[in-house]
Formats: sequence, structure tokens, C-alpha cells
Amino acid sequence: MKKTFQITHPKLPVPRRVEAIKHEVKKYIKRERNKKLPDDVDFWDFDCRYGVDEASAEEIHLSEINKYISQAEANGLESFYLEILVKSGIRTKKPRAIKDVVEAETAPSSDEEESSV
Repeated sequence: MKKTFQITHPKLPVPRRVEAIKHEVKKYIKRERNKKLPDDVDFWDFDCRYGVDEASAEEIHLSEINKYISQAEANGLESFYLEILVKSGIRTKKPRAIKDVVEAETAPSSDEEESSV
């Protein structure tokens, strides 16, 4: 989705228009996430960009979209550009050695368990 959203509308109040934009974005993301995954992919990821226009758009995180839309309303912008492109994502696991060290530090030693009994 590459789109310039108009916040101002001749017949709709601005808060209503902002909620409609947020709903449209949420619906698009849900539709893309429900598509069938290829065999070598774990999840659908998204590249997002936001700006006053396409030329000034900067990369943002997916979870920040609603915040930026609300910010556009608060700043009194008439329109803004939003780009959401789907890409394949592969989950990575934390290295096992780090996980073992953390568990060893937080677990009580066997001497402490015997003395508390």
C-alpha cells in the first residue's frame, strides 16, 4: 500500500476521518497477514514509511503507525503519505549459550535448596 491519505474532507469531521484511515490501515495489514505463507517463511513482516509527502517519507516501525496518524491530526496536516510493503520474515532464535547463562544466574544453587528445607 502506497497512499497519500487526505485528513480533511468537506463533509466528514477530522476525528471521524482519522478513525477511518486507521481502520483502513488495520484492515490492509490483517488481509496481508492472512495470506498463505510460502514454505520457507515464518511470518509476514512489513516495511513502513511515513511522511508529509512521498519524497520526505522516513522509515517507521509497524507498531508506530497509529501514533503517527494521530500526530498528523494534532499537527493540523491536510494529508500525509503512508507506505506499507509486505515482506517475508524468518524468526531467529537467541543463541543457546546466552540463555543457559541467564538461567544459571537466576536459578538457586542446590546447596541453598537443601538448607532451606
